[in-house]
Amino acid sequence: MKIGIIGTGNIGGALARKLGAAGHQIRVANSRGVEGVRAFAEEVGATPVDIRGAVKGVDALILSIPFPAVAGLPKDLFDDLPEAAPVIDTGNYYPGMRDPQISEIDDGLAESVWVSRQIGRPIVKAFNNILAYSLAELGRPAGASDRLAIAMAGDDPKAKTIVAGLVNDVGFDPVDAGALADSWRQQPSTPAYCCDWNAEETRAALALAQPGAAPAKRDAMMEAYSKLGANPTHADIVASNRVANAPN
Repeated sequence: MKIGIIGTGNIGGALARKLGAAGHQIRVANSRGVEGVRAFAEEVGATPVDIRGAVKGVDALILSIPFPAVAGLPKDLFDDLPEAAPVIDTGNYYPGMRDPQISEIDDGLAESVWVSRQIGRPIVKAFNNILAYSLAELGRPAGASDRLAIAMAGDDPKAKTIVAGLVNDVGFDPVDAGALADSWRQQPSTPAYCCDWNAEETRAALALAQPGAAPAKRDAMMEAYSKLGANPTHADIVASNRVANAPN
């Protein structure tokens, strides 16, 4: 598949590496233009492009950028994206820590529904509820007993089938989390968020999510992390998330 990736941070960068290694043709873009992404593209065997080059004629598009950048994307950016190509949103909303307040989300709108409205396209929410280290290092072959899972939510069954294949390609079990409106169940500080669960555990965690409970936990996240010390291990972070994100 031809896959465009806008954003080369921890998640977008890991996806570029792993999807390229799985045999896909990867185009990468970031806010610094073609030359700004060239060195990374050469490192991972991808094609450096601008954001329009990441969209035109691809089979799938991954948006892995902060929320403020979504609102700043050109309104006509997606005109050259084939209708059948899913747009995959990997983002998470962190007001106060990184992002400005977005009143619609603060009032309860699912984060990826807001993203879909900004870009004027249906999307699939995926790759947002896994730690960057887990995505980069903990993928396993299908059927492995220690294989972790990634949740995905969206309204188009065909698009979700494509995304499920990509999740599998990078070494994780895809778990259908329902419609895009249900994607709040995999947002920051819900039981399914960044806890390194397997497929069965992820389904159970999604079901345990409580409407309106996550924002207060999310806003206290940095305090919880500060208690781990200066150099927490990955296991420390996962253990902390499992405690902090558990339903009350």
